[in-house]
Amino acid sequence: MKTPKTAYVLLWFPIASETFIFKEVINLWRMGVDLKVFTLYGELTRNLSEEMRSVSNKMERLGIPFLKNAFQDVAYWWKRDRRLTAELLRTVPVRRWNGFEKGGENLWSFLCGFRLARRFQEEGIEHIHAPWANGPATAAWIASRLTGIPFSFTARAWDIYPPDGALKEKIRDATFIRSETMAKIRYLAAFSGMGSEKMHLTYNGVPLKTEGEAPVNMEQPYRLLALGRFVGKKGYNFLLQACKILKDSGMGFHLTLAGAGPRGMQLKRLAAKLGLEDRVSFPGFMSYDRVPELFYSSDIFLMPSVIHKSGDRDGIPTVIMEALTHRVPVIATDVSGISELIENEVTGLLIPEKNPEAIAHAVVRMTTDRQGAIEMAERGRAKVLNQFNPEINHKRVLELYQRLIPAKNG
Repeated sequence: MKTPKTAYVLLWFPIASETFIFKEVINLWRMGVDLKVFTLYGELTRNLSEEMRSVSNKMERLGIPFLKNAFQDVAYWWKRDRRLTAELLRTVPVRRWNGFEKGGENLWSFLCGFRLARRFQEEGIEHIHAPWANGPATAAWIASRLTGIPFSFTARAWDIYPPDGALKEKIRDATFIRSETMAKIRYLAAFSGMGSEKMHLTYNGVPLKTEGEAPVNMEQPYRLLALGRFVGKKGYNFLLQACKILKDSGMGFHLTLAGAGPRGMQLKRLAAKLGLEDRVSFPGFMSYDRVPELFYSSDIFLMPSVIHKSGDRDGIPTVIMEALTHRVPVIATDVSGISELIENEVTGLLIPEKNPEAIAHAVVRMTTDRQGAIEMAERGRAKVLNQFNPEINHKRVLELYQRLIPAKNG
């Protein structure tokens, strides 16, 4: 079956923190999909793996240079369809976008949609997909409204929590919506009031090859690992408070808290305040090709995610899957879609959010039952290999595109 000529719309591509999207694009290319990536921002080169750098010149990027012709694009569509263009200009920019950052992103994306609409017609694009539900989906939605080319988007985490000012319309007008968890399908169906008929579960595909499994020695000092962006929804402040409890109990351990983000200094100050300078290290951002060494030298991986006061939350963090593929036992909180992978006492330990005592108790339990921890990790790895296999999942994405967006002359 012929696949529609497809455009992916992203803010950045490739970007080191979005390996799951990168692998999807790479695998779709390998399967022969005629897919072109358009980015709304410029090029990022920092922390890219060698594989990412090798394809970084294949994108069409808008970025700041786009501005010099932006209003010519709006004028072009004004001449083509004055009524529709006036409607979009009148209603979209004045929406409530939930904060300055999301507002700026969506307004830029709205403007980019006029340029992309022209480019998609020039390229003969038959399907537009936005791998995020916020700005990229806004640009895809505008381009679709102007051209009639069907569009879809993927809902993930912070792009829908909290929802932006056009999410209901994007759900309404999309040919279909992909979600990486069942939890988000339930949320979007309830939020939109439109049911879940056009929503499809497409779990992320994660790299499954490793150099080997972690030894998980489980000997003091126990080697704890947390890895992710330093933002509120990750709950790392609760993890540090749990470390204080463990230290006071006399346990020997060391936590490697790897990553970067706006809360980095706050977390370092909290660690110092709790007297954990000799128990916690902050190695900073780790490029994707360096992450395996962290797993190989760890006994337990912790993901203390929380629902932030803004409503933002994780989906199923890819790093949990990566930990399990290395056979590292996982402790995680019961937030959003995490329970779709971490089943308590089966594939890991699932604990309540925002609870340092529960984190500390789970660490003690795992360290006193090495065999049980390894068995949970092995069952978790088997689940990842089956449920998050990139070859299987990206083939399902391809089949979804073929089934729901018939190609011309296909």
